[in-house]
Amino acid sequence: MDGGTFIGRRALATALMSLALVGATRADPVEDFYRGKTLTVLVGVGAGGEYDFQTRLVARHIGRHIPGNPATVAQNMVGATGLLMANHLYNLAPKDGTVIGLIQNGLPSFQAMGIPGVNFNAAKFNWIGSISPTVETMATWKGSGARTIEDARKKTLIAGANGRSGITYTFPKLLNELLDTKFNIVSGYQSVNEINIAMERGEADARNNSWTSWKTSKNDWIVNKNISIIVYAGPRPADLDGAPSIEELTKNDEDRQLARLVTSGSLLGHPFATAPGVPAERVKALRDAFSAMLKDPEFIKDVVAARLEIDEVTGESLQRTVDELMAMPAAVRERGRKLVD
Repeated sequence: MDGGTFIGRRALATALMSLALVGATRADPVEDFYRGKTLTVLVGVGAGGEYDFQTRLVARHIGRHIPGNPATVAQNMVGATGLLMANHLYNLAPKDGTVIGLIQNGLPSFQAMGIPGVNFNAAKFNWIGSISPTVETMATWKGSGARTIEDARKKTLIAGANGRSGITYTFPKLLNELLDTKFNIVSGYQSVNEINIAMERGEADARNNSWTSWKTSKNDWIVNKNISIIVYAGPRPADLDGAPSIEELTKNDEDRQLARLVTSGSLLGHPFATAPGVPAERVKALRDAFSAMLKDPEFIKDVVAARLEIDEVTGESLQRTVDELMAMPAAVRERGRKLVD
């Protein structure tokens, strides 16, 4: 072998090695994993309402921001006001990042209270993000004869709820406990739409709902003054006038802690999570994709059309809120538990 041939072969080998190194550097294991797969986005309630809407909104947009651009599909898994789905996501769903879920925001507080049926540890979910915090409201129907919190203290009002494991039940129960209202809570409605129909028929006088959900699904009720917001929990929206906050009306620090525990979902907003055990690099990719989606002009266009607001709650922030819930004083958590017993 002459020297020139040896040098040429060595140069070729070096070049091939360099190309291999470049290829290895450029390889993205997250992109390779998600390419050709389907991301399932679960929600634990039926069609209609803000949870279902936001699930489908995120499913429509997030895929193009995940490396590998997986297909996406929204799926309803109805049962126990979201508890069935949360238990499924934690215990049975694949722990590979191909399934995420929109968790009912009151469920972490249910765990803190020790409510039976919670078969997950909210602190071990991999929290992804939330479009914005929420503001919980209690609204009365125009035919109820009650338009203020004072009215609700004087007469018994039927409050519709879709199960005992959600904020539609716990919020009026909290108001009865702290503000001496007289809500007779009728649970068992299969969806929020059924509660709305019951209000229109005069079968129910009131219901809990988030302020953004009212604007998204029943803005005509607001404009036509079919409903009155008599109290709210969370940050005061600029466009919600007149109603007092539950914290303004509570009597002492322990009552305010109880209110924060029960309404802690307002800090979580509509929080998306994936199962424990998902590889950290995929969790990061999902969080990054969620943040990028919130800046996507196409996503923003849909948000504006739906009268929603974007005020990102990051996965890390969701995790801190959940940890704080678990650290609430035992006496406060016990009072919360009794609200749902």
